[in-house]
This record gives sequence, C-alpha cells and structure tokens, in this order.
Amino acid sequence: MSAYAVTGAASGLGRALTARLRADGAKVITVDLHSVEIGADLSTPGGRTAAVAGILDRCDGVLDGLVPCAGLGPQHPSEKIVAINYFGAVAVLDGVVDALASGGGGAAVMICSNSTTLTPGADGKLAQACLDGDEAAALSIAADTHPAVAYAASKVAIAKAVRRRAQAFGDRAIRLNAVAPGPFRTPLLQEGLDDPATGDLIRGLPIPLGRVGEPDDIVEVVAWLLSDGARYVHGSTLFVDGGIDALLSPDRFP
Repeated sequence: MSAYAVTGAASGLGRALTARLRADGAKVITVDLHSVEIGADLSTPGGRTAAVAGILDRCDGVLDGLVPCAGLGPQHPSEKIVAINYFGAVAVLDGVVDALASGGGGAAVMICSNSTTLTPGADGKLAQACLDGDEAAALSIAADTHPAVAYAASKVAIAKAVRRRAQAFGDRAIRLNAVAPGPFRTPLLQEGLDDPATGDLIRGLPIPLGRVGEPDDIVEVVAWLLSDGARYVHGSTLFVDGGIDALLSPDRFP
C-alpha cells in the first residue's frame, strides 16, 4: 500500500486530496491543527518538528508522496502567512526527504499560486529572505508588507525552492513539482470573497475557461504528478488556473 502525507488535510484542497488518495487505496497520513492524525501548528518550529516526527513514525520511514497543502490566504497577518506557507511547507518537505528516498524515490507536490505572476512586488526582498532560510528576517519584512503581497511572495519562494532542489532531489530519485492554482472553491477562497479588500478583485479576475475551479480540478493534477504517469516531470510548476496566467501574460515564457 502506498503511503502519502498531506498537511492542511482538515479542509479545502488537503481534505479533497486525502479523500482522492484514500479512494485509490492509499494510506494517507494527515496533518493539520485539528481533526486529523497529527495535530501541529506549522507556523512554529515546534509544530513543524512534531509534524515531521509524526509522519516518519506513521510511515515507518518510507514515504511514497508528500503534499504540503497547509496555507493561509491574504485575509491573515503577513507574518503568519509567510511562516506557514513557506517555512512550514519547506520544513516538512526537507524533514521527510530521507523517507521519500527510502522507497526507491517518491514524489512531492508543493502548492504555489498564480498570484506569483499577478502581484506586483511578489518577487522581491521577502521572497529572497525566505529562500535564504532566514525566517527572522522574512517575518520582519513581512510585518511591513501587505498580506496580498506577502502571500504571493511566499508562493514565489515555493516555486523557486522547487527549482533549486531539482538536482539534489533528482540525485535521490525524488520527483519534486508544484501546482499554481487560480481561484477554486474552498474555505480559503470564500474568506477572500467575503473580505472587502479582496472580494471584488477575485470576482473581477478574467478566467478564459469561464468558471472558478473546483477542488477536484486541482486534485486530479496533483494526483497525476504523484503518479508514475508523471515519472519524467521534475522541477516544474504547473499552472492550474483556467487560463488566467496565460491571458494576462501571453508573451511571458516560461
């Protein structure tokens, strides 16, 4: 039986992905603040350590796949966004890398966002501080950063972290990729729609496919990236946003 770990598994994308993988007969180790196997606050070093230890204990040191879905949107304080979206996700990824390698090479899928290319200032000092691994500096910069920019910066850092690990992970036969969703129906999106500062912006996004995504739209892509069908896909970020990024940046490549 394949063993996967999913953070943020109590709701939204993490919950939908957990159900999908379990329907395929996989063992899924779940991490979140509550209502899961491993209760852990990924905004704190202690919570990250507890999450990694719990995953390794439950998978007996062999993990086929990891998806760190835990994250916060721009309706939350910038420091908390950065602490969970980047430092929490990367701590879990790097913490279970030996277990991913132990079975002959597993796969991990990180959660990025199409906000990385839509948000001015996302690729700046905050994203760089994240990539430098300097959490104190990153949180200090985040304190003076608008939450929407902090969110996008955390996701820029995730996308770059995936690319920067391509050789090291490839050497261990671990495939590492990311998906960059646009708006899709989750509690996180609803928070954004209900927020006076972001609701109209979200509703005004032009979507070439003509609809907001559903969780299964993202889940199916993540499940494919975890599968042997994507065995030669590595170090990539795949936009799953109904064509928004292509519409607004038609000449940007890659």
